[in-house]
Amino acid sequence: QARLVQSGGGLVQPGGSLNLSCVISGQIFGIPTMAWYRQGPGKQRELVATIAPRGGAEYIDSVKGRFTISRDNDKRACYLQMDSLEPEDTAVYYCKATYALPRESYDYWGQGTQVTVSS
Repeated sequence: QARLVQSGGGLVQPGGSLNLSCVISGQIFGIPTMAWYRQGPGKQRELVATIAPRGGAEYIDSVKGRFTISRDNDKRACYLQMDSLEPEDTAVYYCKATYALPRESYDYWGQGTQVTVSS
């Protein structure tokens, strides 16, 4: 069983930066695919960025060039550096770890952290 604990987030002015962290704990083996999702007010949860076990990142168009997902497998951690933040980025952000087995996969979610972009 894995447990994901998030940190970071908060209130920032437009154009500012924030960094989110997600650390995995618990007795689980393997290296997961990591992802960050967000859910804005009145919106559905959407995928923001993913990073494969050995690297290789993908982003939704609206954050390309502004957000950077990274990971440190030794620390079992994943990060989301968010620059040039816009009010539209306001949301609760969640990290997710996906452990893929031959016949099934398991998803674990962080507790969510609020990011508010406002002047």
